[in-house]
Amino acid sequence: MPRSTFSGSITAPEVYVTVDMGNPFLNRTVDGFLRIGTVAASRVAAEEAYQCVRKGSISKRKFEDALKRMCKEGVYWGTVTSVYVGVEHNIERISGTRTWKNAMLGGAITGFLISAASNNGTDKIIKDTITAGAVATAIEFINLLT
Repeated sequence: MPRSTFSGSITAPEVYVTVDMGNPFLNRTVDGFLRIGTVAASRVAAEEAYQCVRKGSISKRKFEDALKRMCKEGVYWGTVTSVYVGVEHNIERISGTRTWKNAMLGGAITGFLISAASNNGTDKIIKDTITAGAVATAIEFINLLT
């Protein structure tokens, strides 16, 4: 029977969190969700902190709205990342290789799914599919250079 484990460590300036779901597919999707979800929530926190400093005040309502936005953005981008990582992982398993083509297909499929789920029009869905495939491919090429 599969087990789940959670472990972590903090060393300046890095934080390592490992969630072992007992399945490589689940491990990758949860890891992607946590990483990118945290980045998205941090981005919103930084924007809200800037607005508070700029205006010189903060209210309870503004603080609550900021927390809601942080959660919403974190979940949205975490979910998008989980879909992408899961699709790319399965393409890699099916093809048996890890190439830039997996990233391109994974990005295109993810862009299509997210855009279609958002009830966008046909033209917007096609543009989002092409854009997501191109961005994922570019990131893969950048990763190859480093």
